[in-house]
Amino acid sequence: MHGERQQDNLILCPQCDMLVALPPLQSGSKAVCPRCKTTLSARWAEPRKQPIGFALSALFMLVLANIFPFINMRVAGLGNEIKLIQIPQVMVAEDYASMATLFMVFVQLIPAFCMLAIILLCARVRLPRQWKIWMAKVLFQLKTWCMVEIFLAGVLVSFVKLMAYGDIGIGSSFIPYCLFCLLQVRAFQCVDRRWLWQDIEPAPLIEQPLQVGRTGLRQGVRSCSCCTAILPALQSKCPRCYTMGYVRRRHSLQWTMALLVTSIILYIPAMLMPIMITEALGNKMPSTVMAGVVLLWGEGSYPVAMVIFIASIMVPSLKMLAIGWLCLDANGKGKANADSERMHLIYEVVEFVGRWSMIDVFVIAVLSALVRMGQLMSIYPDIGALLFAMVVILTMFAAMAFDPRLTWDRASETIKKEPQGDGK
Repeated sequence: MHGERQQDNLILCPQCDMLVALPPLQSGSKAVCPRCKTTLSARWAEPRKQPIGFALSALFMLVLANIFPFINMRVAGLGNEIKLIQIPQVMVAEDYASMATLFMVFVQLIPAFCMLAIILLCARVRLPRQWKIWMAKVLFQLKTWCMVEIFLAGVLVSFVKLMAYGDIGIGSSFIPYCLFCLLQVRAFQCVDRRWLWQDIEPAPLIEQPLQVGRTGLRQGVRSCSCCTAILPALQSKCPRCYTMGYVRRRHSLQWTMALLVTSIILYIPAMLMPIMITEALGNKMPSTVMAGVVLLWGEGSYPVAMVIFIASIMVPSLKMLAIGWLCLDANGKGKANADSERMHLIYEVVEFVGRWSMIDVFVIAVLSALVRMGQLMSIYPDIGALLFAMVVILTMFAAMAFDPRLTWDRASETIKKEPQGDGK
């Protein structure tokens, strides 16, 4: 039992591969890797009740947000209002089922599934062990693809764009949707991956002696990418979550570069082709991403123009450059020690900001669903919007395919027995 307790507090940092001994954590504190500053584990007061409460409240708010009118618009005496659930219906009616699918998956289905999984897992509902393992695996894989807050930002940008044409109002479901956005973010924050997996099943014991402050690669062990269990380097299948894995992601750089090149190829037509068509009094006016920024700037909406320019033009371009730079550095083109911390920071920024480029796609979804005034004024999505969404998704996959531990493999080991602890 002593060996089990001693091993239970060890964790391999998923970002830099350093073996760290976790100290006893007080409620409201977290353990941080001493080398790359990645959060390794967090301890919350009421680790079951808090996530369940937030997730249940989020699901209730999502139901309310879909039942009642979301936003409305009035132009020259003509009015239109939409519910959230009507946005994909309009896009399907306009033969844009692909855009409707992206909206339903990222804004409705994935967040709802994740909240339900949190409730079932934290409440210890009696389910077959395989179901619990599957739900926990899917929960952490889908977390990145919850884009509720990005859609909400897109709605706010749509308001600014539409104010030039008529009166915009919020429906009775707008506030519940804002609350759903906040509650689902909080529910995710309160679920610690390490704690949840330990609750499902204890990590498998490893027989060989381990030295804190050294990387797993140099000790012949690896971390399970799904449940964080420490496993022998040659053991490809995790006995706890059944996830296949290796010491380093296989062909990580090749996959990353392939996805990156594909996204660059799509990015060029996505910028040149119209993302939406505005039909006013029978005249059709196509609009590209850059044209939308120029229009907003010309109308004096400088903050919104800057948000769209940064999220839709600057962020994707810089993200592609950053991913290419990360691959070059991991392939041995950078300095061993000096670049590791800098490259890790770049990787974290790339992971965080990449999904926010979807804001323009969601703006088009809202505009095309709301602006339905017949010959007076109508807005339709166009092929550029779909291409741009594919660019964002491919760059997100490229960042996921990249193994951040490769940037640390040539750096010297920093031996520290305890991680840094921070209060939350």
